[in-house]
Amino acid sequence: MTMPSGKQDKSATAPALDTPTDLTGNATRVIAAELNNVLADTFALYVKTKNFHWHMSGPHFRDYHLMLDEQSEQIFATTDPIAERVRKLGGRTLHSIGEIAKLSRIKDNDKEFVPPLDMLRELMADNKAVVAGMRHAHDVCDEHKDVATASLLEVYIDEAERRTWFLFEASRDADRTGH
Repeated sequence: MTMPSGKQDKSATAPALDTPTDLTGNATRVIAAELNNVLADTFALYVKTKNFHWHMSGPHFRDYHLMLDEQSEQIFATTDPIAERVRKLGGRTLHSIGEIAKLSRIKDNDKEFVPPLDMLRELMADNKAVVAGMRHAHDVCDEHKDVATASLLEVYIDEAERRTWFLFEASRDADRTGH
């Protein structure tokens, strides 16, 4: 779709993929864009959680390793429903790693070594950032009366808050024990 400025609208969906919905075209574009931001953050958080899972060390290795594995599975499980929701709205979803990197608000951590407590605290902050992005997307859904997407986000907000809580408690417990 060409916009008045002559630029290509990259959020436009090919006619063959334009799914019918009773939401306005503007609503589907705005909601799809917000969901793609959430999806990019989710993929980035998944990879970072797996990275820390693979590189965990120290006296609490087993507990942290297993917790991060469980959390990464939960995070990854949200990606398909979010992407499919974009498509149900008739939107275009993410196509590449490059698009994920461009849209994600979660920063990579490529350090050679990250201490376990730093890993937990960084993931806690990243989960909180994902929640903030989901809440913003939820507000956009509310504004356009998209209750189905809002409902989906509510479940994922609760899951991310639970991950944040577990990461907080694990890092706090380690502080008290001196490890």
